[in-house]
Amino acid sequence: MAATTRTRTADTALTTAEKAFELLTCEPAPLAFDARPVPGLPDTTMPLDELRNLLVYERYDSDTTDELWRQLAHHARERGPAWVVGAIGVALPALTHLAAKISRGHPGHADDVDSELLAGFLQALRTADLAPPRLWLRLCWAAWRAGAAVVKTDNGEELPPDLSSGSRSPRMPYGHPDLLLGRASAAGLITAEAAELISATRFGDALIEQLAAEKGVTAAVLRMRRRRAERIVAAAVTRGDLSGPARSPVRREPARAA
Repeated sequence: MAATTRTRTADTALTTAEKAFELLTCEPAPLAFDARPVPGLPDTTMPLDELRNLLVYERYDSDTTDELWRQLAHHARERGPAWVVGAIGVALPALTHLAAKISRGHPGHADDVDSELLAGFLQALRTADLAPPRLWLRLCWAAWRAGAAVVKTDNGEELPPDLSSGSRSPRMPYGHPDLLLGRASAAGLITAEAAELISATRFGDALIEQLAAEKGVTAAVLRMRRRRAERIVAAAVTRGDLSGPARSPVRREPARAA
């Protein structure tokens, strides 16, 4: 779980959860997790804040992560509110990172994003099927969808005060980004799969880690494919190749010998 550099100036759902977690893990009797049943984790019992630090700085395979979150989810469901707060606290570095990503460009909605994202994670923690694999990704995916819905459904932004009253032609190439991607795919510059990858992760609410898990590849591989396709599309936009109707790629016949 990645740490975050996001800073907040006021209490939000996530900062309040962090304060509750700090109280839960302070001396003299911090809430502790028995890591011994989880293969791959240290064979000991440790306070939850130590467990969280371990997850931030160490990388564990999906089997270890799945079993860890099965244990935490069972504790949250069976042992009462303290373990609900504890499980949320362990997840907070990742949840804060997701909230910062969703809120980028929407600072006025940061508090609402925090609240909905945390509610989505908590709902999944309480109700998700714990048996199938990729449990941690499924919990994060539920949180992401809930937080992203805040900025996707908001229609209350005011028009800028300096909006021109005249009309003018849009700057080329105009249209929705998906239109450009569709043109690039139709022209044979990128594959339809690459276009969908860019659209889903750049303009939709899909997590690249979730797509990678579904495709059976690593997130790094998908990021490399996306970066390569984006460079091709960017170069085509710069040349003006995507400003007009989509055209199939021109097949050049090999030069005949004189």
